Amino acid sequence: MNESVTQIKDTTGNPAPLGLLGFGMTTVLLNLHNAGFYELNSMILAMGICYGGGAQIVAGIMEWRKGNTFATTAFVSYGLFWLSLVALIVLAKVGWGAPSDEKSMAAYLAMWGFFTAVMFVGTLRLNRALQVVFGTLAILFFLLAYGDYTNASTGFKHFTGYEGIFCGFSAIYAGLAQVLNELFGKTVLPLGPVKK
Repeated sequence: MNESVTQIKDTTGNPAPLGLLGFGMTTVLLNLHNAGFYELNSMILAMGICYGGGAQIVAGIMEWRKGNTFATTAFVSYGLFWLSLVALIVLAKVGWGAPSDEKSMAAYLAMWGFFTAVMFVGTLRLNRALQVVFGTLAILFFLLAYGDYTNASTGFKHFTGYEGIFCGFSAIYAGLAQVLNELFGKTVLPLGPVKK
């Protein structure tokens, strides 16, 4: 009996740029607030729900379909981070819960910092661009946690915002690099692949 083997080729697009841009653009806009450029407003909350939250969750589900556990975990987790951050603000505003104090926010941010630090270890198998994204994000979470825990000065919080702006732009770079490199069929913007 002659058995035939059928191979199925994955012809779906790369969802990583969507997730990276959803994360990066929302992170830049929030950290422009942290750096003191404007007050927390509905623009940031809307980006947190729609692009930072929604787009990353969609990208994570698409990465699951591709069998990419790292990207699924990252995008779905950070998408839900954005939704939970908006919920923390909105639930208190509508009276559905007590506002989070500095200590509870420090714990929240420190847990996200711990998660991100472990995910950073995973990027050591991927590329330099993602190492910058996850490394600066871990630092950002720990700076934010420290700022809340110690009731840090306005100057420290503004410095943290600038670090977050850099983190967000590093994710935007990583996302756009993948789009342009695929479109042109060559390295337009390098990602710095790691030799495995």
